[in-house]
Amino acid sequence: MGMRIGYAAGAFDLFHVGHLNILRHARENCDRLIAGVVSDEMLRAVKGIEPVIPTAERAEIVRSIVYVDDVYVETSPSKLDAWEDVRFTHFFKGDDWRGTEKGLRLESDFRMVGVEVVYFPYTAHTSSTRLRHALDALTRNELAVSG
Repeated sequence: MGMRIGYAAGAFDLFHVGHLNILRHARENCDRLIAGVVSDEMLRAVKGIEPVIPTAERAEIVRSIVYVDDVYVETSPSKLDAWEDVRFTHFFKGDDWRGTEKGLRLESDFRMVGVEVVYFPYTAHTSSTRLRHALDALTRNELAVSG
């Protein structure tokens, strides 16, 4: 069996324990882990999200995580484009994607190039979306108190 090159992609904005968990689980299941950091432009175009932390800083944070061997900044919405550049053998994703239209399409695309999609438990109690909502609520409260 050859070297298992893992790839775990995400925005990694507002870095939290769910991000750490996916990187830790991924590293436990491969010989080399590359983390894909979605660029600011991709976050805006694909998710309609304005990142809090700029791409270069998010990449630096993720690169500093002990489980990560290298970082690849994604500038295309296609994970196959990332595969063309990185040539990973395993793609790691939270299990909130399992069985979804996006997850099934991802599995189908990667099956064609011999990449195994591996799902890990999604950390449901925290997410960047929840953190964004909490920050928005704090900001609204601060404005109401000061205004």
